Amino acid sequence: MARVRFFAAAEEAVGTDAQERAETSLGELRASLLAEHPALTGILPRCAVLVDGARVDDDHALGSDTLVDVLPPFAGG
Repeated sequence: MARVRFFAAAEEAVGTDAQERAETSLGELRASLLAEHPALTGILPRCAVLVDGARVDDDHALGSDTLVDVLPPFAGG
């Protein structure tokens, strides 16, 4: 199972800072998260979603040792 970590507003919308997920692709993960957590609808499309530290396409495979970070945009400078 992939480990998904949520930060800032994404964490608030999901209600936890991390989950173990069984989806096999990033696109499948995104769709499942939106279906399970409607509060992510306005947040997830704006997030940087990193798989093992890199931006990848939705068809990217997720494995049992995959780390996915969901990072909303941050303000400041």
